Amino acid sequence: MNRLMTILERYFLPVANRIGKQRHLMAIRNGLIATLPLTIIGSVFVIFLNIPIDGYEELISGFRPILDVPFRFTVGVMALYAAFSIGHFLGESYKVDPLTSGLLSVLGFLISTIVPIQIIDEGQQIISTGRYLAVGDLSSTSLFGAIITTIITVEIYRILVQKNITIKMPSSVPPAVSKSFAALIPTLVIVLLFWGIKYGLNFDINGVVTTLVSPLKNLLVGNNLFGGILTVLLIQLFWSFGIHGEAVLGPIIRPMWDAAILENIEAFQASGNAHDLPNLFSEQFLQWFVQIGGSGTTLALAILFLTSKIPSIKQMGKLTIVPGIFNINEPIVFGTPIVMNPILVIPFIFCPVILTIISYIATISGFVPMMMAKLPFTMVGPIGALMSTNWSVGAMVLAIINFGLAILIYYPFFKLFEREQYKSQQEV
Repeated sequence: MNRLMTILERYFLPVANRIGKQRHLMAIRNGLIATLPLTIIGSVFVIFLNIPIDGYEELISGFRPILDVPFRFTVGVMALYAAFSIGHFLGESYKVDPLTSGLLSVLGFLISTIVPIQIIDEGQQIISTGRYLAVGDLSSTSLFGAIITTIITVEIYRILVQKNITIKMPSSVPPAVSKSFAALIPTLVIVLLFWGIKYGLNFDINGVVTTLVSPLKNLLVGNNLFGGILTVLLIQLFWSFGIHGEAVLGPIIRPMWDAAILENIEAFQASGNAHDLPNLFSEQFLQWFVQIGGSGTTLALAILFLTSKIPSIKQMGKLTIVPGIFNINEPIVFGTPIVMNPILVIPFIFCPVILTIISYIATISGFVPMMMAKLPFTMVGPIGALMSTNWSVGAMVLAIINFGLAILIYYPFFKLFEREQYKSQQEV
């Protein structure tokens, strides 16, 4: 184990740190995190549109189209919001105007991705062209295309600004007006570029990017057990060195996580069947079934700490139990510490892997549905599992069973840790 940790620390961590701090990946991560309130609120409306109470469906039937509006304009057009927020953060990192960066990113995305629909009358005559957009094209299916077009757009804008290829106004002109004129040439370049690619070359950026990313996405967040285990294992290994696992992997996997849950939400909204959704290993699957109390399922360890007869360990349990209930585990990870701890790091790494396998089997066997909503990560585990799976009691039961298994897995290592702490205190 020590040999493996040394190899990872020497060769793997430096590369991972560089990836995690890469400008474009950080902008993607921050931009997608910025859309979190929209996703959560959209998910809440999906949940309450499908409460399993007799007569509820009939009660809201006359209002369903209206109640569906918040979902359509949050989750349903998420790629549009992502283009703006990612463009904003990327422009900010380059110290060019963030607002212009976001607006131009939306422009580039719309021109390159969206084909205006035609309105045809009963006689098959075209009565309108180019005045209406298909809202479905702005959903999760275009998320990766939005990311790529945003990066291209902001890079073009940044280069033109840095090369002073802009219209400069006198210093007496208000800043807002000056920035608007400075964006004229970049706007023209971006329009001509994406217009030419889409309609001149007949090249679909979004379609190509989605096709290229699909194999990796299907591996990590689809229904592949190996990919699910790999994701969990990498997160835990980073945490074992004191590095926030989700923060390091986030720039790479968060777009896939977000696309996965958005696809699930949209598929559920269309079918109403949470057992037949595209993606099993969403972030929510890990949150509610695997990372109970935070990465490493550390709430189980906090509860065991409360039973300790050693005052310092029991005090650590008291300090970490409440944050752990709400899935905040930095106090126990760094306070114990679990980081680089040769005893506790073993269950910290392998307990989530075991729970991933158990939860995968429970899902594919039909005992629990897949995740169809995105809730705040601070939601109490079993309740989050219940609500995120279309009110599945089986999902809540699985979360409780997994938590009990986590306590059993941690127990022998906790006792060994307790014994070592007792010895060290006796020697002082």
